[in-house]
Amino acid sequence: MLTKDSKIYVAGHHGLVGSAIWNNLLQRGYTNLVGRTHQELDLTDQLAVRHFFDEERPDAVVLAAAFVGGIMANSLYRADFIMQNMKIQCNVISEAYAHDVKKLLFLGSTCIYPKNAPQPMKEDCLLTSPLEYTNEEYAIAKIAGLKMCESYNLQYGTNYIAVMPTNLYGPNDNFHLENSHVMPAMMRKVYLAKLIHDANWDSIRRDMDKRPVESVNGTAPAADIEQVLAKYGIYNNKVVLWGTGTPLREFLWSEDMADASVHILLNVNFADIIGIDKYSSVHYGAKTNGAVDRNHSAGRGGAIPSLGEIRNCHINVGTGKELTIRELSDLVVKSVGFEGVVEFDSTKPDGTMRKLIDVSKLHSLGWTHKVEIEDGVQKLFEWYKAGL
Repeated sequence: MLTKDSKIYVAGHHGLVGSAIWNNLLQRGYTNLVGRTHQELDLTDQLAVRHFFDEERPDAVVLAAAFVGGIMANSLYRADFIMQNMKIQCNVISEAYAHDVKKLLFLGSTCIYPKNAPQPMKEDCLLTSPLEYTNEEYAIAKIAGLKMCESYNLQYGTNYIAVMPTNLYGPNDNFHLENSHVMPAMMRKVYLAKLIHDANWDSIRRDMDKRPVESVNGTAPAADIEQVLAKYGIYNNKVVLWGTGTPLREFLWSEDMADASVHILLNVNFADIIGIDKYSSVHYGAKTNGAVDRNHSAGRGGAIPSLGEIRNCHINVGTGKELTIRELSDLVVKSVGFEGVVEFDSTKPDGTMRKLIDVSKLHSLGWTHKVEIEDGVQKLFEWYKAGL
């Protein structure tokens, strides 16, 4: 049980989700928070992570740090996506266990599900058929992370919970064109195409200074800026987006995701997810002579045949609602006030055609979303413009 004095380490506290979780915890009165930037702590460095846990001794960990990106980044950096994420997860989870962390929340992604999974996707469809090729490495890393949590719980009686959010968007989103997700990339493209048409070069240069594209910033000649933006489908009053526009996507406001995460961190235990009636012998962090027993725990469900197979203990987090990429572009166009042309390049990949998740488990645990997509897109654009 975490109290207002419990020390909580939020890994990735400057990121889209991590920053929202940090703020949500503060708003609830949990002020003993610990965070480190990537410059201060490289989570892929095992020794550095061990030293951090030695010094800080957190009571709880939120693992929101990850190496992320969209279809282009996933295609270009396949080795990085699997290796960097595996290193981060292995280092943080193993050191959390070694340092007797009471509660750990691991954040994954709904890209863990098979490409052709039945819709909406329930937690039980994990590992039932092949993954989408364009994000296979990232998905495999996240599957490994949720299985680490599940396996530690079953072997050692730990209380590690894995949540799988749908596509997220919100404050502190990544708007860098080379590695951003679909909504922020689309929004920035539409905005820049409008600015080019309006000949608003002061705003274009501020935008490029804040987020350079292929090392081209706001000090570059206008012709160079237009040339590099054209590589990403941004022209005078015209935007070209990847794919056909027909894939369906579900989106969740990041502050909603944070609220769901903190709700689960504070109120949900592993026993609640798998059914306390089948797992009544569990007691988390089992001790023997004052120390954690590294060989046995009352919670070793995997070693008790009468409990059967325990798997798919992760929790989907989303809205249970979806729209097409073309419909999303219409919402972005409306928010930006763009009056130009949006084209779709069908020679480029669409990715998974549909990714709607079943959120019945989440609802049964006492949480539902608040921000609808129409309001969220407008809120995101207002946040983006305010930061320029």
